[in-house]
Amino acid sequence: MKRVWIAFAVAFMVLATTALWFFRTEDHKIGFEIVSFGVIIVLVGLGLLFAFRRLSSAKRGEPQEDELSKKIMQKSSAWSYYISLYMWVFMIWLKDRVTLDTEQVLGAGILSMAVIWFACWIVIRSRGIRNE
Repeated sequence: MKRVWIAFAVAFMVLATTALWFFRTEDHKIGFEIVSFGVIIVLVGLGLLFAFRRLSSAKRGEPQEDELSKKIMQKSSAWSYYISLYMWVFMIWLKDRVTLDTEQVLGAGILSMAVIWFACWIVIRSRGIRNE
């Protein structure tokens, strides 16, 4: 139950620092910053959704993690790790051909890793885990 409240606290800290960053910048907003802000908001919203689901299942007396959810999390993490390695190779290749700030490349890479993990989680959860 403590971990659920930690998830809420982290989500609200991320939202607060992101809002502070977004509204404190004095120069005009470029497309990359607006897209980054949108992706961060969506990911934090999905994190809050997961936290609410865990909180409601804890109130019903269900276990927070069972064997299936642990296996889904393990598989989606493994898949996203391998996909993220190739994504970083692509980002390094792209950095040599396009003039981008290092901070933008790192920020886009970290956000891409979160989106890749979430996509892998959705695919594995909807497809199911086969007997191994």
